[in-house]
Amino acid sequence: MKNPAILLVVLFVCQITTSQNYKFGKISKEELQEKFNPLDSSATATYLYKYRKTFFEYNQNTGFELITEVHERVKIYNQEGFDYATKAISLYKSSSSQEKVTALKAYTYNLTDGKIEDTKLKKNGVFKTEKSRYRNETKFTMPNIKPGAIVEYKYRVTSPFYQNIDEFQFQHAIPIKKLEAEFQTPEYYNFKVNMKGFLPITPKTEKRRDNITFRNKTRSGGEGSVNPITTTTYSSSNLEFTKSVSTYNLENIPALKEEPYVNNIDNYRSSVKYELSYVKLPDTPIKYYSTTWEDVVETIYKSSNFGTELKKSGYYEDDIDALISTVSDPEIRMALIFNFVKSKVKWNEYYGKYTNDGVKKAYKEQVGNVAEINLMLTSMLRYAGLNANPVLVSTRDNGIPIFPTREGYNYVISCVELPTGKVLLDATNKYSSPNILPYRALNWEGRIIKKSGTSSLISLYPNENSKTTTLMLVNLSEDGSIEGSRRSVKTNHSALSYRNRYNNSDENDFLEKLENKYDGLEISDFKVNNLVELTKPIIEIYKFAIDNQADIIGDKIYFSPLFFLKSKENPFKLEKREFPVDFGYPSTSLSRVTINLPEGYKVESLPKVEAFALPENFGLFKYNISYNESTIQLVIETRINSSIIPSFHYDTLKAYFNKLIEKENEQIVLTKK
Repeated sequence: MKNPAILLVVLFVCQITTSQNYKFGKISKEELQEKFNPLDSSATATYLYKYRKTFFEYNQNTGFELITEVHERVKIYNQEGFDYATKAISLYKSSSSQEKVTALKAYTYNLTDGKIEDTKLKKNGVFKTEKSRYRNETKFTMPNIKPGAIVEYKYRVTSPFYQNIDEFQFQHAIPIKKLEAEFQTPEYYNFKVNMKGFLPITPKTEKRRDNITFRNKTRSGGEGSVNPITTTTYSSSNLEFTKSVSTYNLENIPALKEEPYVNNIDNYRSSVKYELSYVKLPDTPIKYYSTTWEDVVETIYKSSNFGTELKKSGYYEDDIDALISTVSDPEIRMALIFNFVKSKVKWNEYYGKYTNDGVKKAYKEQVGNVAEINLMLTSMLRYAGLNANPVLVSTRDNGIPIFPTREGYNYVISCVELPTGKVLLDATNKYSSPNILPYRALNWEGRIIKKSGTSSLISLYPNENSKTTTLMLVNLSEDGSIEGSRRSVKTNHSALSYRNRYNNSDENDFLEKLENKYDGLEISDFKVNNLVELTKPIIEIYKFAIDNQADIIGDKIYFSPLFFLKSKENPFKLEKREFPVDFGYPSTSLSRVTINLPEGYKVESLPKVEAFALPENFGLFKYNISYNESTIQLVIETRINSSIIPSFHYDTLKAYFNKLIEKENEQIVLTKK
């Protein structure tokens, strides 16, 4: 028998849903009085209504345009939900065209003394900014926001880029009570439908008839004709066509909440992506777009901003000849060219698989986007006689390219095949090294494009663990304070991450963050070695002092031998997880701690020596501790050997971390001699 309380909540929600008026401005007192979402009391806000309609509209001057109409109504429960009072609309643009927002209308509603009070968004509350050479943004923040308020807005986006249909997203970080969406496309445009996520989504599809009215204006007569008076004749004609209509109608959609170690939550967001397959306009040849990965690769490779740029070499030949003329070893040649490009051309922080201004200009001006830098690198490596090819990549922010799509890849790196194996290179980061890619590029698999135009997949994740080795000497005082020294050695991605953080920040700010991380730590004699010597590990050394690292009870002292370094909480808190756990890269952490005991104390009890592992060699934990009359020696090793751990191992992984944290927090007991 069903729980009566749950049944009442469901009936209540259904009743509210069915009686709700979703016309713009028709806000009810019941909505304003709602204190929390009945199905998710933790939600800081809720989409009461979310509507989107995307369709094609014919413009006699420019042809078909893509129109998107949006209407959203958001309930804000508390101050944490105030972020949902701000809406940012991203608008794509090219050198000649751009998307535009029109018909923006927005209100904030509050319940004041039992009456509904509405506050209109004024024009001076709307801000238009240029975010990049490819994106503009229209942004507004609703006025008069209070806990319990409802914001409602609608607008229309007109786009000349009919081939780029923004993804229909059916899940967000907050719940959705009612969602309606519609996509209409005329028979001249054929789209492939790609779905992802865990929600069961089945659109209602149908065919409808529509027509385009062409209006014509004809002038006759005037000077030089039989009739000296100019006359204008107007006429019109209709073109009938069929359009496909897909509609979605969903209710009570749960929030998709961020979790730790997810490469990109959008990979698991329930959504639908419409990918253009071909265009067949009346009286014109059919034009095909991507339908398979082979089509995608061919389209990219044949682009003048990719394959053509890759073949250019005259602009650098003299420099490369001088660089490698006395070197025959292929690995050394690769390293010389890689370092040359990193030092020669600075990344302008634009992604892209295509060049913007071209490799020659980037080389001359010493600045370029991802494609300009890494296609230039690949070309130079080929010129030097190496087997080098570009690799298409989707960054972590861009998601995993599950389906064949031109938008699936937004980045390019280089791959060199040496006798010892394949080496991945990315010259956009001056601290990266062979097979140590920037974190943004560590996303599942890349696609190598060969000279023949064929392609193959390659894993982007490293095979070798990044290692952090920590040596710490601790002097424990009988008042529970400690002072000592710490030395950390970092390799591979751990070293790359450290160099990026340290070299791109002020040292005082860096140290302040480090001291705050350990809550009261005082650092002195701070030093870092090998900040730019990429073949060597990062070495960080400092002295420290910190209070309250042990509990004094009577004549006994209780403390964890890791002190401020111990793990405090399990990052995995959910009961169930549907997403794989993505650590980014495999890693090893080894800590060796020597503790000098305070005068007059001896060891009464120690934690037990212990070791445990994850299945399939995913990871392990080793805890070894020993002591003599005046010192304690602790050695802890933690390994995560796989970049990604499947979701069906989540329970085991969660239990592993629980046990690891419990072990790191076990205490040593000292007593007076």
